[in-house]
Amino acid sequence: MVRKFLQRIAKPVRGLHQAAYWLALLTFASQVLALVRDRTFAHVFGASAPLDLYYAAFEIPDLVFTLVASLVSAYVLIPRIASDSEEEARTLISHASSFLLIFGGAIAAVLAFIAPSVLFRIFPTFAVSQYADAFVLLVRLLLLQPILLGISGIFASVTQVHRRFVLYALSPVLYNLGIIFGAVALYPRFGLVGIGYGVLLGAFAYLIIHVPIVAGARLMPRLVWPSWRIVGPIMRDSVPRTLALGVGSAVGFAITILAARAGHGIISVFTFATNLEAVPLALIGSSYAVAAFPVLSELSGKGDREEFTKVLSAAARHLVLWSVIVFGLAIVLRAHLVRVVLGTGRFNWDDTRLTAATFAILIIALAAQGLILLLSRALYAAKQSWRPLIYQLIGGAVSVVVAAAGLYYLHRATDTLSLFGTIFRVGDVTGNIVLVFAVAVVLGQLVTAGFLLLAMRSVAPGFNRSLARPFAEGVIATFLGSVAAYATLSVMGNIEPLTSLVAVLTHGFVAGIVGLVVVASALALFGNEEFRDMRAALHRFAKARILPAFGAS
Repeated sequence: MVRKFLQRIAKPVRGLHQAAYWLALLTFASQVLALVRDRTFAHVFGASAPLDLYYAAFEIPDLVFTLVASLVSAYVLIPRIASDSEEEARTLISHASSFLLIFGGAIAAVLAFIAPSVLFRIFPTFAVSQYADAFVLLVRLLLLQPILLGISGIFASVTQVHRRFVLYALSPVLYNLGIIFGAVALYPRFGLVGIGYGVLLGAFAYLIIHVPIVAGARLMPRLVWPSWRIVGPIMRDSVPRTLALGVGSAVGFAITILAARAGHGIISVFTFATNLEAVPLALIGSSYAVAAFPVLSELSGKGDREEFTKVLSAAARHLVLWSVIVFGLAIVLRAHLVRVVLGTGRFNWDDTRLTAATFAILIIALAAQGLILLLSRALYAAKQSWRPLIYQLIGGAVSVVVAAAGLYYLHRATDTLSLFGTIFRVGDVTGNIVLVFAVAVVLGQLVTAGFLLLAMRSVAPGFNRSLARPFAEGVIATFLGSVAAYATLSVMGNIEPLTSLVAVLTHGFVAGIVGLVVVASALALFGNEEFRDMRAALHRFAKARILPAFGAS
């Protein structure tokens, strides 16, 4: 039975929507584990200084990953692996992996050596923390993560080319299991550093799961001295993608630095809200972007512009519709979501209110973030890699300037800040400056998405017009569903008070179901094309079971 299970999860997945739904299903499992991880952190720490240190410890390793590991980006490797011969592909993977291991390892070693002086210049308030030594050691451990994840990304390129999307989507599941193991089993013994051990365990599992596919394709790398003739063209084409990712990491780094200066717990609240918003983004935006990219690359290579636009439009229409629906229902159910996921232990009511308000702001840009993921890949496939970088530089600059200006002016104008917080019902909560950071991030994302949509006018003519109908139908259906969900919450609140986790979960679940039923009914009434596609794809998905039938041997 185990052998059959492994064989089935390793099968190629054909069809855009079927691939997207498989990715979404397993991404959902990964995100559930991520929420379990966050709930564990919330229970143990709440929105506190120690958790701020833990989240801040990822910033430098993440920047290393962005600037080093992404120099051999999967977005550049996938089209090459798809078109190269077996020997050419194996040589390419060997030199790319060796580059990461040798040069990435050297950079990580240097940064680990100078970590204490660098870290406390960036985060001066952490130098006086009782956890300062653990913070430095944690950063040093996490500097191994970019190397592991970078090589995993190279291996995952092979997995995607062979359309083993199920295995590809299982990687983050294993990664989160490693972190949870670190938090539950290793933290009590080693402290914050124990969670770091769990992170490395998860990163190693992330790598190992791709090995059978790479080995089966006879593409396992050899350790070589990287040749500029081979690695150079990859790096040259990856530079725009690397710098674009660098913009995102730099913006996150800047927000973290500003948040560290705004008070204790701000980094934690912002990260909790970001992680909550990442769930629908991963399920919708990432799933369609990942599923569409290999197809877009093939069509761009063939010069089939009409089919390229058709595939891009199909992915974007679904992405926009489901993002709009999730946005509306999440706004109504935001407090319930936060209380169910994080409302435990030291995570108090003020933490809940701040996280819910921050989440409500961040999710405004859900569709924009999904489009950034998808349309950037469309430009990479079309060999226009510099354009996403330029647009993200502009959007990133907007985010940082707004965040810095907001911290400088509103942190001093307490009356204005209180009024701003009152709009989101947290005017009386200490730490509501975190809302400024959320607004800054959202504005930058909206600007970036706007420029990418303008770029599609030349890359995929007619694409933008195709989004108008699903957006309009989605807005109307979502409005009706959100009103129904809110009314349900009001009625249930008069019947039973929200005094327990079960009551909160029940209210949120019932209201969510009512909202979804109303949304589905409205879409069916409109004859929505994407809704019909989803039903058909789910029907095919249900028939093509990946798991053996119950009782099979």
